[in-house]
Amino acid sequence: MNGATYAVRLRDLEQQVDELKDKVRRSHTRLALLSDTILGGGAAGSRSEVDFKNEMSSAFLLIRALIVIDGQAQYNRQDDSGALADQKEIPIFSGSMPPGDHTIQIALTFQGNGYGVFSYLRGYKFDVKSSHAFTAIEGKSLTITATAFEKGGVTTPLEQRPTIEWQEKLQAFTAGAPGAGQARGGAGAPAAAGAVSAPAAAPRGDKK
Repeated sequence: MNGATYAVRLRDLEQQVDELKDKVRRSHTRLALLSDTILGGGAAGSRSEVDFKNEMSSAFLLIRALIVIDGQAQYNRQDDSGALADQKEIPIFSGSMPPGDHTIQIALTFQGNGYGVFSYLRGYKFDVKSSHAFTAIEGKSLTITATAFEKGGVTTPLEQRPTIEWQEKLQAFTAGAPGAGQARGGAGAPAAAGAVSAPAAAPRGDKK
């Protein structure tokens, strides 16, 4: 087995493991929903908040970000000036969410950035796509954070470094929170009880 074949099989295996983790997480969430329904009885609605964090190094400049929730674009921006790359935290959505299963999709484009002997990086663009399924629970507030970061080390090929990690924090529903879902412009939610995270599949790097 050559190196390229091994790398492809390894990425496929990582994706299968991530899908299995997501199925287990959703099963746990459904059990929590069932438990709350039986023991709590009351209907208080559900709330979700979605945030994006950019923890990529200066070698990768974010020039495009598209984030879609249940088929509707909540954030869509393209910028080559560096202003988008300077935003390390971007609030995406905050508001009520119908109880049940939902999906977030994210598509990012990074421009290679370098000087001197590393100036060749400017000729590369890296596309990173990921999706995340979550369950909104009656009477609970769920904060979801998508974080773009570099995995691996100095020996990891550039096109394999950008990835997205998803994290969830679940807490009791706070009375008086805004009812209608809307694009966010404020700070993130406070720390909560539980957290679940799962990395996304490897991106595709193209020389432009």
